[in-house]
Amino acid sequence: MIPRLTNLRLRWSLPLIGMAMVVGLSACAVPGGHIDYETGADPLRDAVTVKPITIDLVKSMSDIPRPEAASLASVSSTMHDAPTDYNYRIGRGDVLSVIVYDHPELTIPAGSERSAAESGNVVHSDGTIFYPYVGKVDVAGRTVRDVRDEIQRRLADFIAEPQVEVRVAAFNAQKAYVTGQVTDPGSLPITNVPMHVLDALSAAGGLSETANWHNVILTRNGQDTHLSVFDMLANGDMEQNVLLQDGDVLHVLDIGNEQVYVMGEVNAPSAIAMANSRLSLTNVIAQAGGIREGSANASGIFVIRRNPEPSDTYATVYQLNADNAAAFVLGSQFMLEPTDVIYVTAAPLARWNRVLDQLLPSLTTIYQATEIQENFE
Repeated sequence: MIPRLTNLRLRWSLPLIGMAMVVGLSACAVPGGHIDYETGADPLRDAVTVKPITIDLVKSMSDIPRPEAASLASVSSTMHDAPTDYNYRIGRGDVLSVIVYDHPELTIPAGSERSAAESGNVVHSDGTIFYPYVGKVDVAGRTVRDVRDEIQRRLADFIAEPQVEVRVAAFNAQKAYVTGQVTDPGSLPITNVPMHVLDALSAAGGLSETANWHNVILTRNGQDTHLSVFDMLANGDMEQNVLLQDGDVLHVLDIGNEQVYVMGEVNAPSAIAMANSRLSLTNVIAQAGGIREGSANASGIFVIRRNPEPSDTYATVYQLNADNAAAFVLGSQFMLEPTDVIYVTAAPLARWNRVLDQLLPSLTTIYQATEIQENFE
């Protein structure tokens, strides 16, 4: 009787010992891996607002103006359109070509080996050029038409009815700069042809693959203006296609935080860049491989968006109930914003199966230890 009781106790003690070992190993499996933390902070759920994604919500959000347009509205209207009588203003360092017809002795010959830029009249640091019979001519800050009229008028004292042509052979005085995520960053000369933002980006080789189409910074006189190349090209907002001036710096940012993050019960959790397009909720879920039909809770598709300051709540959580697949049509009209987090929750059964997956290895170990004990009896 006593040996049988002993075997019975031993048989039940092994599972208990095994369970204790599992608990003990789980508590100290990685030396130094434990970090003390406090749970006294306010629950995050109290700092968020939950809103269902409905037709009315999508419509109301589409009526909100884009922040780029609001920022640009505060900029002087002189930046938007080139004046119809746009004329280049000559500057120091420019090279002028002056031609007096029928008087080759007054025209510096370019020859076959010298370009007009090499043989022309350089505008000196004092803003003047020297021309035969005329002497010094103040040209800085003036148009070629003004300079031509003055040279022609002053030559009339020496030549009967002179015919004069003046043009800029080399534009060296004024420059705009394109930096950041473009194919060929650098300086671009301001010429007698008006240059706008899109012209400058095209001359710089276009935007690179990592460029942020939604946020290009134009710096003028120490003041930054945020422009959206996407709105110019996709929405036809040419008001943002600003005329560039001397000293302007056009900086194209990289993608940076211009991403949305897809997590949870999708086939390919990932960060998806919003480079040259706007993305909808349905579009992003499709790019993440779609939801896992066997484990996802279709009624629990959430978009977590941080609220701008100041706000009473930290974030807003938008919920799409896709129990009916037609709801994805509504999701295709819900446009995402940078740093949005899309989270697809798991179905209750899937969560229970995962708990079992974590417990089964431990239960198997206990069962095997019991079987070994019985085999030794």
